[in-house]
Amino acid sequence: MSVHRNVKKVTTHVLQEMKDAGEKITMLTGYDFSMARIIDTAGIDVILVGDSASNVMAGHETTLPITLDQMIYHASSVVRAVDRALVVVDMPFGSYQGNSKEALSSAIRIMKESGGHAVKMEGGQEILESISRILTAGIPVMGHLGLTPQSIYKFGTYVVRAKEEEEAERLISDAKALEEVGCFAIVLEKIPAELAAKVAKEVHIPIIGIGAGNGVDGQVLVVHDMLGINNEFNPRFLRKYHNLYQEMLGSFHRYIEDVKSGDFPNEEESY
Repeated sequence: MSVHRNVKKVTTHVLQEMKDAGEKITMLTGYDFSMARIIDTAGIDVILVGDSASNVMAGHETTLPITLDQMIYHASSVVRAVDRALVVVDMPFGSYQGNSKEALSSAIRIMKESGGHAVKMEGGQEILESISRILTAGIPVMGHLGLTPQSIYKFGTYVVRAKEEEEAERLISDAKALEEVGCFAIVLEKIPAELAAKVAKEVHIPIIGIGAGNGVDGQVLVVHDMLGINNEFNPRFLRKYHNLYQEMLGSFHRYIEDVKSGDFPNEEESY
């Protein structure tokens, strides 16, 4: 009997039970009420209110511009839709780096104002103090290592991370440090599959991959990418489960034709 199927409400504890039982964890992003309602109804375990909202919802080139207020707005919309999934909220760039007091107040605002269940933070050793302070307030923290999009200008590129041995070793020690400080899970983004599998074996908390192979404890994708709404993004790690871009385009074309021709609304659609 799977852990996942028997659970009315997914918690950080349930995710740990799933890892321990060898059961894969499913995670998708969500940014608004309507989409989150469908994702939750489908039975996804974790909904990440990602700072990727900066890209897919607001059209920015990077995740950097999105603000704490905007993240709280998206998160509260998602929380209102969700009955079962664990809702994790990304802490945006500038809300926690380099200042653990500010990190704590940002995390408290997210929890109080959005009703989210946990926060996610990018980085390793350099943010341990901030994570530690947030955890003292009883707020669960998910880590994020590998390609950390908030550091895009430091990397200068979105290529696969930790291919070199030195960076790989640092990633493993960062993962262990995040576990030790008290994170309940870690996202690994765009790193070699072999390294990700090694991390998943060496740490006891759940490891969620995106472009990190199949040897981890679960997977996450951006919902607009996997549904094929976002037509311009085709990385190797993305499996498109739909081509909603073409389907929606077709629907809009038909609507335009029906209105122009006078076919919509017809008699039955009028009062």
